[in-house]
Amino acid sequence: MADLKRTVLYDLHLELGAKMVPFAGYQMPVQYPMGVLKEHLHTRAQAGLFDVSHMGQILLTAKSGRVEDAALALERLVPVDVAGLAEGRQRYAFFTNDAGGILDDLMVANRGDHLFLVVNAACKEADFAHLTAGLPDCDLGMVTDRALLALQGPAAEAALARLVPDVVDMRFMDVAIRQWDTAELWISRSGYTGEDGFEISVPNAFAEAFARKLLAMEEVAPIGLGARDSLRLEAGMCLYGHDIDEGTTPVEGNLTWAIQKARRAGGARAGGFPGAARILKDLADGPARRRVGLRPEGRAPMREGTEIFAGPEGGAPIGAVTSGGFGPSIEAPMAMAYLPADLAEGATVYGEVRGKRLPATIAPMPFQPTTYKR
Repeated sequence: MADLKRTVLYDLHLELGAKMVPFAGYQMPVQYPMGVLKEHLHTRAQAGLFDVSHMGQILLTAKSGRVEDAALALERLVPVDVAGLAEGRQRYAFFTNDAGGILDDLMVANRGDHLFLVVNAACKEADFAHLTAGLPDCDLGMVTDRALLALQGPAAEAALARLVPDVVDMRFMDVAIRQWDTAELWISRSGYTGEDGFEISVPNAFAEAFARKLLAMEEVAPIGLGARDSLRLEAGMCLYGHDIDEGTTPVEGNLTWAIQKARRAGGARAGGFPGAARILKDLADGPARRRVGLRPEGRAPMREGTEIFAGPEGGAPIGAVTSGGFGPSIEAPMAMAYLPADLAEGATVYGEVRGKRLPATIAPMPFQPTTYKR
């Protein structure tokens, strides 16, 4: 642990009784005394505060000064319609490689004269190098003096509005810059739980005071990585390096909703991104395999790495679980797996758990309905 980085809220986590674990090169809180199960359910019922300061925050500005040029430049690296992103709005995206695989997934926001990107912690240095090499017509800056907090759950709006009243006017995927005390907050109405909520970038100097203000509210509790993982899995969201990676195309990953018409065959700016030939072919013909949801029968979870078979006996595996666990809100096990694309929802497959093949049903995702404010 001594070689790991710490977020600016490290001392606060210890004060709150967090159990710290290594994650993406950082010491991060996996849970607090409440425990993972109660933290999960508290977020679904009220509001949870997550420290996600380990993630990468990147500013991208075209050398021309025009955000339109920055958007078109970024489209050289992502199969997403960035040019069509309105000011004050954010969109999910992913960097692809020449084989059509996913290098990382990220959020892109249009902030008027530049783009703001949030990337995964484990990939942020590689992403920054990838952007620098691929966008010589842009200036890039890695933000190193700001924390990132996520406030998630049905009471998130009421809690944040006590400090920043006009967040009530924001809708899902809106972004805004607001003041609190003398600090500039970069706010997006988004998150990684399936719940309504916000991600807030706060200057390091104000981060602890801001977090304490929120945690002093009765409905807000600190939440660790354990519940963050079960919340995002119930919401059917991918974890990079597990459910999607360099060997997975966005179409295989069931992320076709994130590739807008403008970037598809026949669109205004079709192709032009790494791996376009493979990705457009998958869109046209369908992939051989696809990420699906699984609902195992009984109570035993099928965890990452569980091999999936077509029948209860014999035969080679037809796929494997990439994320799996028990869903506290749905009170049942849940999993994601890559399986042959011709298997339909409702089909039964079998996961090998402790030497036994247990049935599971291919099920729609999300497992828990989302509650975004649209």
